[in-house]
Amino acid sequence: MKIYTKTGDKGTTSLIGGTRLSKAHIRIDAYGTVDELNSYIGLLRDQPVNENRRDLLKEIQDRLFTIGSHLASESDQTRRILPDLTDSDIVLLEKEMDQITAKIPTLRAFVLPGGHQSVSFGHIARTVCRRAERTVIALEQDEEVEEIVIRYLNRLSDYLFMLCRAMTYELEIEEVTWKPRVPGRE
Repeated sequence: MKIYTKTGDKGTTSLIGGTRLSKAHIRIDAYGTVDELNSYIGLLRDQPVNENRRDLLKEIQDRLFTIGSHLASESDQTRRILPDLTDSDIVLLEKEMDQITAKIPTLRAFVLPGGHQSVSFGHIARTVCRRAERTVIALEQDEEVEEIVIRYLNRLSDYLFMLCRAMTYELEIEEVTWKPRVPGRE
């Protein structure tokens, strides 16, 4: 089987179920952004600082593939057997965030992304996750989207922020806080 089919040469692609949509359709944008996020999670998984989190990051990638399969399916196709996303997937992220919170200093200001390449990759993943969440919410305004998908993406972006803080702490680099320039207070 060849990887190229030429069926998308005119700017359309198929959903699971066969319906063809423009590649610019919000549904395609939604699962394309989730796919982009998955690639960044893979990049984070490859960072030495995340060696002890590789299994968790792979689990997140698996869940993102699950979300992608739901977003790439026609509404009536979601009743078919698709991989599942459950509340326990969200609870896992919350537990991980609680563990990170217990070991790092309390945050008292906004932080500027950066300080180390691994942390920067994490912040890119976080912002792509937020974009994926916004795109899925925009899709949900016109078409049915399972509520748990939005909840998972919201919690995942929170987890990615905390992962960045954990990496900063573990790499022993400075967490640079934002100091807003306010007229008259300089």
